[in-house]
Amino acid sequence: MSLEEYYPVSCPFCAISVAYPPSSNSPIPLSPDPEKVFPQCHLILSTPHVLAFLDILPIAPGHILLTTRDHYRKLSDLYAASTHSQEESKRESAQESSRALGEYLPLVSAALVRATGIEDWNVVQNNGERAAQVVPHVHFHLIPRYQEGRREGKGNVDVGMLKSWRMFGRGAREDLDDEEGVEMARCLREALRVELGEEGSEGGGGEGGSKL
Repeated sequence: MSLEEYYPVSCPFCAISVAYPPSSNSPIPLSPDPEKVFPQCHLILSTPHVLAFLDILPIAPGHILLTTRDHYRKLSDLYAASTHSQEESKRESAQESSRALGEYLPLVSAALVRATGIEDWNVVQNNGERAAQVVPHVHFHLIPRYQEGRREGKGNVDVGMLKSWRMFGRGAREDLDDEEGVEMARCLREALRVELGEEGSEGGGGEGGSKL
């Protein structure tokens, strides 16, 4: 199978998957270059089976997408591939992808809480156009919900006045500012390192685990 067949060129998440291969040293990339793809990708996590990065149209600052490295359109496609695939390699990859999603969803959630100081967040997963799935590649949204009237502003990130929450992830969406994205992603990677017990820091505007 060719690379083009394995990673559909029309899928932006597959383009990210190709641009940011996993490292053998850590699932948390060290200062990844956001300009490897267009629009920029602010990467947080890169493993053999899943990736996490900031949504480029966030509902709230820190809005994260957790997705599979391999291309599956809907959540049920993971099950179909893991049980009905004729090829053992595809079956094993789908099973590993399912396990990795389950493993990293709570870990990325904990890092989101640590980095932003929020107490509440949504986890949203859409399947198909009628369910508001925009990118046809299975992914989870982790959307922080800031308490009413809270004003954030530390380092290079100014998230402004934010409302408390809106049901099912609906809310105002604006283009992610690239400079803010760089700083937010760095803080999230630092927080994830703390959650995983990894040492080291990328430097910049704060210590690992500091809140924005």
